[in-house]
Amino acid sequence: MQGDLLTTLIDEKKIQDRVSEIAKELGKKFESAKEPPIFICVLKGASFFYADLIKAFPHDCKCDFMGCSSYGSGTSSSGEVKVTYDLSMSIKGKDVVLVEDIVDTGYTLNFLNKFLQTREPKSVTTVSLLHKPEAKKIDYELDIKGFDIGNEFVVGYGLDFNNFYRHLPEISILTNTQLN
Repeated sequence: MQGDLLTTLIDEKKIQDRVSEIAKELGKKFESAKEPPIFICVLKGASFFYADLIKAFPHDCKCDFMGCSSYGSGTSSSGEVKVTYDLSMSIKGKDVVLVEDIVDTGYTLNFLNKFLQTREPKSVTTVSLLHKPEAKKIDYELDIKGFDIGNEFVVGYGLDFNNFYRHLPEISILTNTQLN
């Protein structure tokens, strides 16, 4: 968009290397599981990470999707999380891998963990490509993270600003006069 400035924070190779490492870690965790885990993508931002992660996962898995929102069109979490698209299969008694793009305040991850627990899964493993520890507002449990980053607003590799920049293969810091 006109007036935006993008600075690469994490390049495509670093992302792909870390995704492979996470897939191997999850592979070890589920190598003796009797049933394939269900990977749940939190739409829309995690879709790029999710696709690469399940392709690199060394075992079979099932796939499902959830949509939720806490940002609207802004750049900071409202703190109110809404489910916009629900699962299509039962997770009762199943191992679940919840795949997020970014965890900052913890509101969404906390909400989704509680929401999924009402469906009685065997386990929930939380995975996020990005983690902003400085933005933490509430306690949450994140099992696997790709990268810790600062409190900058980032786009690319599925993350967006008003539905722009998802297509970028890297994670970039967005500086935009419209952000403030």
